[in-house]
Amino acid sequence: MSKIPALIFLLLIPSVTLAAPSPHLLPYWITENPNSVQTLSHQQWQTFLNKYLVSSEDQQLVHYQQVDDADKMSLTLYTKMLANVDPRKLNRTEQMAYWINLYNALTVITILNHYPVESILDIRSSFFSPGPWKKEIINISGFWLSLNDIEHRILRPIFKDPRVHYALNCASIGCPNLNPQAFTGQNLNELLEQSAHDFINSDKGLFLDDIEARLSKIYDWYRRDFGDTKEGLMIHFNEYLEKKLTINQLGNIEYQYDWTLNEAFK
Repeated sequence: MSKIPALIFLLLIPSVTLAAPSPHLLPYWITENPNSVQTLSHQQWQTFLNKYLVSSEDQQLVHYQQVDDADKMSLTLYTKMLANVDPRKLNRTEQMAYWINLYNALTVITILNHYPVESILDIRSSFFSPGPWKKEIINISGFWLSLNDIEHRILRPIFKDPRVHYALNCASIGCPNLNPQAFTGQNLNELLEQSAHDFINSDKGLFLDDIEARLSKIYDWYRRDFGDTKEGLMIHFNEYLEKKLTINQLGNIEYQYDWTLNEAFK
């Protein structure tokens, strides 16, 4: 490859610092049944988490290399089971748990289908799209959906809950941890609260020193979900911080994110 084409190639590689997609609603999925008492079993997902998710300091890491064919098939069958459910017939809490677990399970399957990889960014849905998020990978009620659709066109615009960012895991060290418990309609609020608390009180969520505040990049990508101002962000942080934050401490902000695969090696 000559120097000029090589330079063009490098310039064409998409930047991972681009802003995240805006929350544009897919209206089809806004329907709910508030009177529904139907509950879904997420035991297959819980079994996978019990077997392959390990704790390392403040990280939850996945033993991708150890996942055998039978457990990968079981996880795939779990997502197919969810795909055969019409989530519009569920109540809101069951819906939210449904979409969170589906997103996280599909992300793990995506990694397994391309393993070994050093980062989820190595899995491209197209040349101009870093990462696999735009690729349509599951059909629900006759509609093909991507990971982006689930996050930005269903979860964010329908539920309008910033805590969802602490529940979704993008298979990266910098991301909020993959929760060791499957979300259910019954434990949803408890796990969302705990996930928010754990991330905000971790160094990868918020780290303060005398010079600057180092924040996770999610507070830049999704700033509108966290109040869209430093004051709004401070209010959100102070809901969960053990030591309350002042606006002056958010004067100089540096954003950080580690895209290394959240893989366990021991």
